[in-house]
Amino acid sequence: MLTEFQGETSAELASATAERDAVKAEYAALSGLNLTRLLIAAEPTIRNRLTTHPLFGLVAMLSGGGGLPQIPVWKFADQVLGAFNDQLGQQAFSGLAGVSLDEAKNLGLEGASFTVQVVDEGSKINVNQPARGGSFYNADVARQLMGLMQSPQYDPLFEQRDADGQFSDRFTVCSAIIDWTDPDQNTFSCDPTNPTASQAAAEDSFYQMLKSPYERKNAAFDSLEELHLVRGVSDDFWATFVEPDPDDPDSRVITVWGDAKINVNTAPPQVLLAMACANAVMDPPQPVCVGPDLAPQLAFLSVIGLLQGMLSGIPLFSNGNAFVKFVQGKGQFGQMFFGQDMGLGLQPIALQSERFLKEKLSVESKMFSVYSTGRVRAGKRETRVKIHAVVDFRDAPPPGMPRAMGDLTGALQGAMGPTVTLAQDAKLPEGATEDTPTNLYIPNPAGNIIYYRID
Repeated sequence: MLTEFQGETSAELASATAERDAVKAEYAALSGLNLTRLLIAAEPTIRNRLTTHPLFGLVAMLSGGGGLPQIPVWKFADQVLGAFNDQLGQQAFSGLAGVSLDEAKNLGLEGASFTVQVVDEGSKINVNQPARGGSFYNADVARQLMGLMQSPQYDPLFEQRDADGQFSDRFTVCSAIIDWTDPDQNTFSCDPTNPTASQAAAEDSFYQMLKSPYERKNAAFDSLEELHLVRGVSDDFWATFVEPDPDDPDSRVITVWGDAKINVNTAPPQVLLAMACANAVMDPPQPVCVGPDLAPQLAFLSVIGLLQGMLSGIPLFSNGNAFVKFVQGKGQFGQMFFGQDMGLGLQPIALQSERFLKEKLSVESKMFSVYSTGRVRAGKRETRVKIHAVVDFRDAPPPGMPRAMGDLTGALQGAMGPTVTLAQDAKLPEGATEDTPTNLYIPNPAGNIIYYRID
């Protein structure tokens, strides 16, 4: 009886301790999330302080001039927020900032810690655009996906059977991704050589013929994992184009939370090459895009990756036009790296329309994925809770302003409680009804959370 009692008591104690540590870890992760939102919201203030830095001026001059673009402060969130973390985090922050926190009071966490990684969703190819409806968004995503997949090195991936025993070439997978989200029932063709078939036939019944049939969604993706349901998106496709490194979310080249434009300063080299090739002249084909020799493509990816690594967060291009000039080997920046004297092997890309490509590029991001992991150590056991939140900073007012800009109701809500309504400031989506929670759509200086997941 005593042995049984001891065993039950030990199990209950271990269970209660685990629950306690899980709660502490969750709130440590929440601290990391909210502090990261504050850091991103403060980026304009940080940018204004750096406008006179000589290094930024040099980069701006080489890339075509213009004002200082957005600084990717979120890349250093884990180091900058170390002052609010555990003792190790505070030591790292002291080394980074050159300040001492020995005299600091009520700063940091005790018995818990957090790590933060921020992914700029504005630097990825957004496959949710067709959900808006209209052939323009379909064609736009089709060009970007084909620019991403058209290199000959990916031929073996599209020449083998997928998990369902079907052959799915580039055009089939591209069309399947677009047809999953667009609201119509017509098949969209990604084949530029057959434009008449773009909306000529009904969407196929592929999903109905599977062993476990299901319906095509015809609406936006709710999460990135939903891509697994699309025809042709096998594990090999996922590891090649969606998430090359599962341990590094920033390695993704595809998103379902981005905007219509790509941030050229934070986009991976693979995405930048896809954007350029999506708007490249097809006749004659550009060697860097579809040529049998991979050397020009590897040279482009290597040079962009090297520049991004050397600058360590300093924006490479002052605007979208600077990138357009660069890939064509024009401008001071392009002539410097595409010149024969450099010996880098870069080849200029002839574009169909400079204007169209510039309209798809940006130097500012508004959508971010924050991966915050809280940790609590108890003896040899470590409890972890990971939060993945997608934060939308579109229309976010500057920090310190009421949530209802230009209106006293935002300030009144804090003084009078939740009885004050802010519905008049919310920009509701199409199809919203009187039961729609309008407060979710009110602009927030810390951004609005549109996706939230705890693991």
